[in-house]
Order: sequence, then structure tokens, then C-alpha cells
Amino acid sequence: MEQKESQPVISFSKADIINGETTVIYGLDMDVFPGDFVYIVGKVGTGKTSIIRTIIAENKLGKGSASACGFNLATITEKQIPMLRRSMGVVFQDFQLLMDRSIEENLSFVLHATGWKEEISRRIEEVLTAVGMEKKAHKMPHQLSGGEQQRIAIARALLNKPKVILADEPTGNLDNETADGIMRLLTDINKEGTAIVMVTHNRGIFEKYKGRVMVCKDETCKEHIDNEAIDLSLTV
Repeated sequence: MEQKESQPVISFSKADIINGETTVIYGLDMDVFPGDFVYIVGKVGTGKTSIIRTIIAENKLGKGSASACGFNLATITEKQIPMLRRSMGVVFQDFQLLMDRSIEENLSFVLHATGWKEEISRRIEEVLTAVGMEKKAHKMPHQLSGGEQQRIAIARALLNKPKVILADEPTGNLDNETADGIMRLLTDINKEGTAIVMVTHNRGIFEKYKGRVMVCKDETCKEHIDNEAIDLSLTV
């Protein structure tokens, strides 16, 4: 087995995860190291997305301690949050592209917003090539299929060379064949050393594309042990 780098890119220790005013997960322990592929699975409402929102400092941390990309999530300031988010990539189920701008303009907007001054066109070409969309830069989002839009969303997540990509149900709106292509792409990115944390309720995906599995249920989220069966009711 490959030896892990000593410092995790994401770490939770005895952490309570909050959604609004409600604690949805108690005592989360989770370390994500460079090169890890970690699934967070569970029924709707078990706190999966709340973990992602805590990692990007959208939700405040409850009790315990947590860090992401070198930032302390318990003490992070409003000024630090943009810097935290620049160090990671986020992919959503619904793509969240700017529909009134071309693909190139979508990506350029992110680069300008995160402080890039030079080599913007080159970086856009690099990430579009990485996701197989290098010929789509001039297209508008509505001219692309759902799978193509999700590939653009992944390209956007790669722009700032993140240490980790957070993917919240990235295949949820896609048919099985298209979802398969997205998973192969994420797996290839992971093999290059980028950690990936992916929320899903699709059992077929986390069984086919192997990774560590964190199971959310009964107000806890714990790592699945290989010789234990995952509750079939996790999938819908």
C-alpha cells in the first residue's frame, strides 16, 4: 500500500456538523490525504452536503476541530474564506454555469475573480483539454449536453490547480452512460494526485469506482470497513 503524505488536506476530529441551527452529524472523524478518493454516502437528509458546506466554510463548525487546505475551520475569518475556496475546486449537481456567457467567458470570469492577471487563455485551454472540451470554448452553456456542462464545471474546478475537488452529487442529473464518463474523468484527475471528496447516493458508482467510503446515518458519519456490508437502503 502506498504511504500517505503526512499532512491531510482535510481533517475533522470529533467535529459536530451543523445545518442551520441543527446538528446533523455528531463526532465526525475524517482525514483526507493527497491522492485520496473519498465517497460520502447516505440517505437524503443525513448530513452529506452539510459536510461539504462545512469544508468550504459556508456552514459554521460545531464542536470539535477541523481544517481544510491549511485553514482552521473553527476560527476562519470572512476575509480568509475566499482564499480557502481558491485552494479547492467544487463541482455541483446542477453545474452552476453562467448561462449568459460562453464557456471561455465562464472560465475567464473565475480566473479574474481569483486574481489571475496573465496566461488566462493558456490556463483555459489547459483545463478544457484536460476534460476533453477544448473545442467547446466558444459555445454557450445551453448549447451543450448535461454531460458536457458537467465536464465544463469540472474544468472550472481545476482552474486554480486545487489540492482537493469537492463533488456534490456530480452525476445526479445525468444518465448512466454520461455519469460513467464523468466518473472516469474524476478518476483520471485523482490519479494525478488531486484528492476528491464526492457525495453520492448511487451505490453503483461507489462500488464500480473504488475509494474510501464514509457512511452517514443515525446522526453519525463513519468510515465503512471493507468486510462489512453497506446498508442497501442507502440508495434511492
